Amino acid sequence: MMVCPNCKHKNMAGAMFCAECGSQLIGNNELVTQNIATDSLNNVGRKPTGALTGSLSGADAWASLHLLDTGQVLPLSSRNEFTMGRISEGQPIMPDIDLSPYQAYAAGVSRLHAVIKKQGVQLIFMDLGSANGTYINGKRLNPNIEHSLNHGDIVALGKLKMQVLVNSS
Repeated sequence: MMVCPNCKHKNMAGAMFCAECGSQLIGNNELVTQNIATDSLNNVGRKPTGALTGSLSGADAWASLHLLDTGQVLPLSSRNEFTMGRISEGQPIMPDIDLSPYQAYAAGVSRLHAVIKKQGVQLIFMDLGSANGTYINGKRLNPNIEHSLNHGDIVALGKLKMQVLVNSS
């Protein structure tokens, strides 16, 4: 059990972000991530577009974001919607997923850049009017318009690229 230093909410062991306030949880002064196993992958209607193979980390995750530059995996669970961006001092609204530890500022990630959500079996992604744009498989998204995501899609927030891995079970 990890206690959030910001709101004191008790989170599951190994959580990277507080389920209550979205603050980054740090265990032993470093983030804990899990590697992607290289066994067979459950495909959802198509083969992944990237060179990545493996299974999702986080048993209860409905999807995971695989950061292509670092290889780290961010499992998405406990809620059906997450805002993504970076934290800066004095920011009144915090993103649910803080990408600051992954060089988000240098990559052009906005403070509140995008949102990812699960609606039934469908994954939805939307740019929140970011300064440097959001791309799915190289195609720039229009702000504030929902777009479907598929397993293996490559999403770029500015220059920060990640592959979406959908848990089909």
